[in-house]
Amino acid sequence: MNFIEFLKSTDSLTIQLLITAALVLLYAILNKVTSRLIKRYGKRREISTPRVVYTTKYFRFVLVVFILLFLGLTWDISFEGLSVYFLSFFTVAGIGLFAAWSILSNITAAILLFFYFPYRIGDRIRIVDGDNSIEGIVNDLNMFSIIIKNDEGQKVTYPNNLALQKAIILIKD
Repeated sequence: MNFIEFLKSTDSLTIQLLITAALVLLYAILNKVTSRLIKRYGKRREISTPRVVYTTKYFRFVLVVFILLFLGLTWDISFEGLSVYFLSFFTVAGIGLFAAWSILSNITAAILLFFYFPYRIGDRIRIVDGDNSIEGIVNDLNMFSIIIKNDEGQKVTYPNNLALQKAIILIKD
């Protein structure tokens, strides 16, 4: 008996349970693999531990959303009945995110900077922004901003989404 014949001979509850078990196993495997890859990448590029943790949590959240979506499809959850709840949630979330749209763009920019930012904590950089240029030592890179300590000893917070849009110069001492 091959796998197709086995599926035809079993009832739908058994198939749903098998798919659920497979999705849970897939989540565990993908979670472990992506966590290891992100940690290995962070160690190789000498990225700070908090940034690696933030990025790992972000990817884990996205993975959970996809797994829950597939579980909903597997168990034939009526999205029509849930539509009122989804609509209410997305309405409130949309208003909240519209009011704070820069938070999402900063988090997205942080993920991009995690993989492509060529500067490290302790490097001296200049962010070219016309008359508002900033020069100093990178003090911290977090999910929302780059913290730069300037020559006067002040800590300047520069949003990640703006850092992606501006030229950044590494200054050799």
